[in-house]
Amino acid sequence: MRSRRGKTLTEADIALWRQVARSVKPLPGRAPVEPEPVPEVVSQPVMETSLIAVTVVTKVEKSPAPAAPPLAPIERRLRTQLRRGQQGVDAVIDLHGMRQDEAHLALRGFLRREQAQGTRLALVVTGKGGAGPALFGEERGVLRRMVPHWLRLPEMRGLVLGFEEAEQRHGGSGALYIRLRRLREQGP
Repeated sequence: MRSRRGKTLTEADIALWRQVARSVKPLPGRAPVEPEPVPEVVSQPVMETSLIAVTVVTKVEKSPAPAAPPLAPIERRLRTQLRRGQQGVDAVIDLHGMRQDEAHLALRGFLRREQAQGTRLALVVTGKGGAGPALFGEERGVLRRMVPHWLRLPEMRGLVLGFEEAEQRHGGSGALYIRLRRLREQGP
């Protein structure tokens, strides 16, 4: 069967159209449109042969994907050292002024690069959100809200060991400390 545009309709398209045509209530004063009759399928006679085809069906069970490693909080000792200024961060990225898609790509690239270099503690500055009223329904502090969500995604779990809000001296609620996982050596 061909449609008005000259495309050939598949059997699935035709079956779907018939199902829709049966479920439509006609306008008042109009008779229901009967769907086109289904053409009969002519079956070919089966010839007997001496060969018997056997189909073996095996059930293949997919092994579940490995679970993403859990996130761990920053240790109390490290937190105290950061607060006292005895420990510093190894790397910093500032996401101010970036759109969400730009910030997400920048964050992922930054974390991969720093993990490859052996960085253990990074600081991600998101900002606290703009001061003043939001215009035309804009949201304030979008990156502040989205970065923790991104860090919890399974794709980031291989990079991130844990994260917490930074101390006031490093940006407070507008920044996050991120502990990076060690890069595992790939064996032969």
